Amino acid sequence: MTRNEFSRLCVAGPVLLDGATGSNLMNAGMPRGVCTEQWVLEHPQPLTELQRAYADAGSRIVYAPSFGANRSSLTRYGLQERTAELNRRLVALSKQAVGGRALVAGDMTTTGTPLEPNGTMDARTLHDIYREQAQALVEGGADLLVIETMLGVDETAVALEAAQSVCELPVMCSVTVQADGRCYFNGNCVEAVETLQELGADAVGINCSCGPEQLVSLVRNMKRAAHVPLLVKPNAGMPVISDSGEAVYPMQAEPFADAMRCLIDAGAVLVGGCCGTTPAYIAALRKIL
Repeated sequence: MTRNEFSRLCVAGPVLLDGATGSNLMNAGMPRGVCTEQWVLEHPQPLTELQRAYADAGSRIVYAPSFGANRSSLTRYGLQERTAELNRRLVALSKQAVGGRALVAGDMTTTGTPLEPNGTMDARTLHDIYREQAQALVEGGADLLVIETMLGVDETAVALEAAQSVCELPVMCSVTVQADGRCYFNGNCVEAVETLQELGADAVGINCSCGPEQLVSLVRNMKRAAHVPLLVKPNAGMPVISDSGEAVYPMQAEPFADAMRCLIDAGAVLVGGCCGTTPAYIAALRKIL
């Protein structure tokens, strides 16, 4: 996909993204504490069925399950030398699942380690980590790239520059923020828009964070600064911790879709769901569009 094609898609928007992956895989039997990316490849059916359901529900873009498949995160499982292989296979699995009915975004996220001087990660090392993953996602056939659930503006900028160094595909970026719009490492959602669009991001936004009803003022503030499409992918409400320690997301599909209408009115163009959402949420969102 070219950047011009992506721009035309957004102009004709709103554009439906997919919903959650991780929470649905756990509901399908994925144990806690395993490497999600390895588990998906060893048990492809749940992911395949999920992404087919998202395409059926109306998703125009689905995220490949390559979320944590960077060398830093894979080191925790002794899989760092399989980084390129895992990313290529995960993109191929998603493309097979949707069968051309949706675009597949190669998915990248935070390493979880802040950049110096606030943390121990140096910018060159982080750039190399993201460059390696982005290269593999491109080789796997990704139609575009998404850098999501990022904890700071600086690390997102490094990831964006790394992605741009290996391809000319469209790149979407989204940070996860606190209730007041601040990122967890550095910066805030408005600074993310201002910085990342100047660096060439094709869309910028927020994901995870909280439920859609808490994001209206943040999206309005981001829209004032934006000259690229805004991406908004919230959770199904604020989680409630059950007696067994599980995070339960209480917002049902129809109220979620109704709340998302307010975010679209506030300026969101690329819309979907994060934790706790399912294909039913995307189908409900499609109805209001």
